Amino acid sequence: MKFMPELPEVETVRRGLAPFIEGARIESVRLNRPDLRFPFPQGFVDGLEGQTITHLGRRAKYLVAALSGGGVWLSHLGMTGAFFVADQRLAEPSRLKPGEAGGKHVHVVADLVHPSRGRVTLSYSDPRRFGFMDLFAPGTANPFIDPLGPEPLGNDLSAPYLADRLKAKKGPIKTVLLDQRVVAGLGNIYVCEALHMSRIDPRRAAGALNEREIERLVAAIRQVLEAAIAAGGSTLKDFSQADGQPGYFQHSFAVYGHEGDPCPRPECGGVTGRIVQAGRSTFYCPVCQH
Repeated sequence: MKFMPELPEVETVRRGLAPFIEGARIESVRLNRPDLRFPFPQGFVDGLEGQTITHLGRRAKYLVAALSGGGVWLSHLGMTGAFFVADQRLAEPSRLKPGEAGGKHVHVVADLVHPSRGRVTLSYSDPRRFGFMDLFAPGTANPFIDPLGPEPLGNDLSAPYLADRLKAKKGPIKTVLLDQRVVAGLGNIYVCEALHMSRIDPRRAAGALNEREIERLVAAIRQVLEAAIAAGGSTLKDFSQADGQPGYFQHSFAVYGHEGDPCPRPECGGVTGRIVQAGRSTFYCPVCQH
């Protein structure tokens, strides 16, 4: 089962990294290869060196580091990407795995000076190199960020907004929710879980959902994501916490990966099924999601 980190996993990484790099000046950057999934942009090293990371944010599934000169350092973890800070364990669970600073899969190393922590070595490891990094000058278009819809945990995602975006959609609700232009950061796992929580059939035409169903769906999206963040994300394949232990939300999956298991709703009596939609596995209960 392939796993691309979704919003909770990336937010977990952001929370783990922020105390070490926010406010830190980038003294030097070393690239151990010319590319990850894509080549590093021209001037990447020169554009980072001498800058201060003023804020580490997250937009959808991207880490977004704001720089003192107004630029943006953007990172995507792919399937196996991991940042780590020397050998220090982080306060928050994350994918960071201390002790890998000399590993053969370390492709980027940045030496930072933090105002309170002193010298910090930030490294990026990615065995499969599905992650990537980019650097955007102040005021330039960002093709990764600019088209995105609202954050699912922000105030901009509301039932009226989602109703407006869904009303003309004829495709299945599961597929529409994976469109990052509709809602940013939602991925296959948590969409399956939110649809089950809101009792909505993933095959339903998005435009056919009524007001009450959309209200339930928005509430379920928030609840599922917040619970996953609190659990430190989910572990499938390579995701793990700072100490190498797994995230734990996968133990709370209601339907994802549970094909053939009883629906967890005691009153339901259904059995979790699996279908394929737009090339992705969809897990759902055909009894209570209708």
